[in-house]
Order: sequence, then structure tokens, then C-alpha cells
Amino acid sequence: MPTETRIVAPGPDERTVQTAAGETLTVPSDWALLPPGDAGLTRRVKAGGPSWTVQEKKGRRTFSRGVWAPSARIAQVRADLEAERATPSYAKRRQADALRRTAKQARYVDDFRDAVVTFLDFSHPHEAVGLRLADAVVAHATPVGSGTVARTERIPIAQRAEAAVIAWLRHQTTAYDEMKIARVKGRRREVRRMLAEQSRLLLLAYRQGARVEPRECPLHQALQRIDRDA
Repeated sequence: MPTETRIVAPGPDERTVQTAAGETLTVPSDWALLPPGDAGLTRRVKAGGPSWTVQEKKGRRTFSRGVWAPSARIAQVRADLEAERATPSYAKRRQADALRRTAKQARYVDDFRDAVVTFLDFSHPHEAVGLRLADAVVAHATPVGSGTVARTERIPIAQRAEAAVIAWLRHQTTAYDEMKIARVKGRRREVRRMLAEQSRLLLLAYRQGARVEPRECPLHQALQRIDRDA
């Protein structure tokens, strides 16, 4: 079995894993676990031959727990990579890559903010509030690694903007974070749907230019909290 590349789950003991079929396998004695964290090293180790990638699912999320592979291969790949990373050409390439990523992130933040402002579509009397809300949503949703819906590319940017606004309003203008929701299948989704409707009604008032009393408006209160904490 060590000749096969596998995706496995943690086993009952330190040097065991479980296959998708539920079979428990013992890790070969000359293998070591390469921890997650260095994507380049992991990629090269996996490309060098058979390995067992350990993944653990918790809820809807899957976490990497490392890669089992021959110890000698891991050591050799690590040494080769360290030597490569010590060269001036590698440092220059890394700097160029970082600049490209920074520019790409800046463009995305601008595009995402435009999408949020378009979705909000606040009437003229409330434009300033709309821009403040857009800035708050963008600051929360767009950082790289934030794990928010704004970072996914599976849906169009307009849908990401809408989902990010509704999520921000749910956490900032409702009691959602303090709610004790029964652990019943579908109940949390139902609560989120109900709160989303409340948020849409709140947005509608601003879109229609309705008179808003700041002291009674949860959106105004949330933005004031952000201003105080800034």
C-alpha cells in the first residue's frame, strides 16, 4: 500500500490513518509526517512519489493535517528548496510575485466596493450612509484569508457583494450572535433567512429615501460603534 498515493483521515493512533472505506493503515516505518504550512515544499514532496495526504473534516470544513511521505524524500526536497530559496533570483521573483498579488488585491477591493455600492443603491439623502456601510463591509470581507463569501470565486461578484452586506448586517444590526438557536436541522438556516428579510427591509428604507431616526436605526448605531472603535 505505500506505493499508492492516498487521501486519508487521521487514524486512532499517532502513526495510523484511515481510508475512505474505513480501513486502518499503519504508516511505513521510514515515512515522516510533513506538517502543513509550506505549500511549495508540500507540492514537491507529493510530486516526488507516493504519499498519504491527511485531511480531517469538521462540520463543513476540511483541514489539512499534513502529508506522510518517505523521510528521505522530505529531507532531500527540503534541502533542495532551501538552496533554491537562498538565491538572488528567487528573492527577486518573490518580490515580483508579492507586488502582483498586492496590485491584484487592490483591484479586487475597488471592484468589490463598487459592487457593494451598486447593491445598496441608497437614495440621494442617504448616499453618505451607503458609502460608510460599503467601506465597513469591504474592510471586513475582502482581506486575503478572511474566509468570507467575498473571497469565493464560485459566484459572480454581484452575488458576493449582496451576501457580504446581508452577513454584515446580520452580525452588526441584529441579535444573531447572542441567540441561542436550537440544534435542530435547518433551524439556523431558518433564523438566518428571517434576519436576512429584516436586513432587506432596513435597506429598503434607505433606498426609498424614507426618513430615518439615527437614534432608533440599528444601522446608524452599528456604524457609530465602528467609528468609536477605529
